[in-house]
Order: sequence, then structure tokens, then C-alpha cells
Amino acid sequence: MPTVDSYAQGTPCWVDLSSTDVDGARAFYAGIFGWEYAANVMSPEMTYYLATKNSGNVAGLSQQMPEMAASGIPSNWTTYLAVDNVDEAAARVTEAGGSLMFPPDEVPGNGRMVIATDSSGTPVGLWEAKGMIGSSVVNEPGAVIWNELQVDDVAAVLPFYRSVAGLEAETGPAGDMSDYTQLMVSGRSVGGALAKPMPEMPNNWTVYFNVADVDVTAAKIAELGGHVIAPPFDVSTIGRMGVFSDPQGAVFALMAGGMGA
Repeated sequence: MPTVDSYAQGTPCWVDLSSTDVDGARAFYAGIFGWEYAANVMSPEMTYYLATKNSGNVAGLSQQMPEMAASGIPSNWTTYLAVDNVDEAAARVTEAGGSLMFPPDEVPGNGRMVIATDSSGTPVGLWEAKGMIGSSVVNEPGAVIWNELQVDDVAAVLPFYRSVAGLEAETGPAGDMSDYTQLMVSGRSVGGALAKPMPEMPNNWTVYFNVADVDVTAAKIAELGGHVIAPPFDVSTIGRMGVFSDPQGAVFALMAGGMGA
């Protein structure tokens, strides 16, 4: 079982879902990934669910706040990057042309976090571990295998991530793509970036979950009320992929094989 016990600064370390129907979402993802859940009551209005596989943390899920729903913000997955000091990283966000959605906040016993938008307007989380590193199970069926920044102009946004989290970039061939950008930490590829393959989609960090068989899981997604955005397809030397949304509209991708394996 691929497990992780620490994340270097700049590495995608956690993903969570803000859902318009967290109970429905929990049932959906349990049905396709076999997740179990641990409930953490944060306040009378807020319960944060830790999704687990083999007793290890995979992802988080929570009910969307009423003001977000009132603003028309859809259900969505957020990728978090590990940082050594979230307050210092938050200051770098604004210096690099991004903005903070709210000030840095403490999650007692677990860590310190902030949600920001990068210089392209793409939401991204920053996480300073203080007890919980993020995902402890990765790169196996039902867990995150890859995080990919999809934006209008990759070159324009890379300086933001270099400044805020120390991410470097290398662009070159990958699978069927001639100009895929690998996001690097200490010479190791930790994520990717590319010009949005579907221009109608907003700029986003796409979360890829590993599965043993994309086609079988795609059929299960449809059975459980999810939707197909891009039917399963092959990328040479990497694996088989597909893009979907859950019944509440949150977009995610599947990958069998893959760059994170």
C-alpha cells in the first residue's frame, strides 16, 4: 500500500470536496472508491468527513456553506499544496498577484490552512501540517494519484507557484502531449499543468483518482448518478483516463496506471 508520512513544500498533499449535498456525495464516493468516513464535528453547522482507505486518510468532504450556495458556487474539489509556514506563504500569494479567500486559519491539532486564488483566478489551498500531513494513502485504487493545474495560460501562472511554494517547472513530451508541464520539487515531479483541454471549463486544479479499471468505474459512476464529461481514453506510456462529475456537479478524473504511480 503506497503510504506517505511527510510532504515537501510545494507538493500537493490533500484534496477536499465542498458539496451542496455532502451526504449524497459520501454515498457516491463510497460506492465507487470504497471509502469509509470519520466524522469530525467542527461546529454545530459544520462536520468535516475524513475519507479513509485501509485506515489511512485519503480526502476530506464537507457541506458547502450556505453563503457559497447562495452565490451559485458549484460543488468542487480543492487541491492543497504543502507549505512550511502558511502565514508567510499567504503573504507571498498577494505579492505574486493572487488573493486570499479568507485569512489563514488554525485547524486545532491538525494544521494551519488558507484558501487562495492564484494569479489566474484558480482556487488552491495551502496546508501547513501540525499533526496531520494530508493524504497518507496515495497512488492506489480509491486514492489520489495526480493533481493537474488546467488554465488558459500555463506560462503566465508558473511564476506564482514558484514564488508562493517553490515549485519549479519542466515542459516537454509526456505521453501523447508534446508540451506538458511537470511541476517539480527538488527535481521530482509532483504534479502537472497544461492549457485547458476543454476551454469552456473554468481554470481549475483537477484531481485524478486511481482505479484498477476506468471503464468499469465509469459504468459505476453512471449507475450512481454521476456524469461523463470525457469518456475513457488512452494516453500512451501513461494509462487510461476519463473525466466525470459527481451527482452534485463536482468534477474529478480517473486514471489507471498513471504518472503518480
